[in-house]
Amino acid sequence: MNLKKTGVWCFSTYLAEGLPFGIIRLLSSIFFTDIGLKERYLGYLNFLGLPWNLKFLWAPLLDIIGTKRTWMLVIQALISLLVAAISLSCFSAARQVDPGWLMALIAGFFIILAFLSATNDIAIDGYYMEGLTDPKEQAAYTGYRVFAYRVAIILVRSGFVALAALAAAQFGNTDPYQPWGVAFAAAALTMSLITLFHLRQLPRFEQKRTRRSVSAIARDFGRAFASYFEQEKVVLVIIFIIMYKIGDEILFSMGTPFLMRELGVTKAQLSWLGGILGAIGTIGGTSIGGIWIKKKGLKKAIWPLTILMNFNIWAYVWLAWSLPQADTTSGLAVIAAVHTYEQMAAGLGNAVLLVYLLRTCKPEFKASHYAVGSAIMSLFSTLFGGFGGVIVEQMGYLNMFIMAFCASIPAMVLMFWVPIREER
Repeated sequence: MNLKKTGVWCFSTYLAEGLPFGIIRLLSSIFFTDIGLKERYLGYLNFLGLPWNLKFLWAPLLDIIGTKRTWMLVIQALISLLVAAISLSCFSAARQVDPGWLMALIAGFFIILAFLSATNDIAIDGYYMEGLTDPKEQAAYTGYRVFAYRVAIILVRSGFVALAALAAAQFGNTDPYQPWGVAFAAAALTMSLITLFHLRQLPRFEQKRTRRSVSAIARDFGRAFASYFEQEKVVLVIIFIIMYKIGDEILFSMGTPFLMRELGVTKAQLSWLGGILGAIGTIGGTSIGGIWIKKKGLKKAIWPLTILMNFNIWAYVWLAWSLPQADTTSGLAVIAAVHTYEQMAAGLGNAVLLVYLLRTCKPEFKASHYAVGSAIMSLFSTLFGGFGGVIVEQMGYLNMFIMAFCASIPAMVLMFWVPIREER
């Protein structure tokens, strides 16, 4: 196998980006929901997204020190070790009368993992832009990289969750911790194998950097950060990036508790509903969006794709109003159809935002600028999502989803004035 072929290294690196994200942002939510954590605290898990919002603060270091490839290898090895530590903690919790301190330890591991995973994203996105320098090719591969990312999400939500459900059946469904020890062990093993694969096969696009003084590093650090804010109408651009997917972010911030507790979706059902069907919808939507943008250009494609993304939020509003139950065949079919449909609509918007972010990056500081844009992108969702459980307790899921659509309107209005670049 020749890893210098773009499709292969693009797939493996974005698989390595999606896997830690899925473990931290998705598997943690299902795990803590399964062991009985209250909605209020489940909402607080969204604060694990803060490192992704703050990553621009240290992103220039990856442009200045070492190579993206080296950063990836070191970070992915550390992620593997910490996920293994979570697995051991789960097995230990099964033998404790009061496992509360171990749950706190696991929460601490997730916090460290979040910072490592955010840095892993910086390295991978920078590596992608080093390997693919043509803007049209970057747009064309948008769907492909999302495909790889979503394969990782399928592995997390279908593979590891299904493994936990199977282990729970083997253990007699009396102990909630050991099955998750098995699931996290499988996740750690998978991440380790990807890391070893990258160590042996990943191509080198950058030259090793020469040793430099602290003052030179500090100067370039400041220039990498400041140069992002030199673009045209930068304030408007930042506001647009923050608000573009705000409706979907509100919608999905409490998605797992909604499906499991309001609609009665089990772990086994969630493994294929959220993993396979959800990923098919997202991959399909993002691929269609990427092809559409390549054919029509971002300026012509952004309006129809954005309208489709936002107006489909009403499908989830209807789901919260009608409350079909997953313990019936018809109810489960309706839940699956609406969930897949909404994920596809969200994928269309993903394609727009990914391409838009790439167009805001200057060649000299690709990793830094993409980190700034992608950190800004999810700022609101993290802050809102952190209090999502409190909001659900106060106003319910139905009103929260209606609020999600209302929150999407300002971004559509901003598209009349925000600069939209075809190439950079």
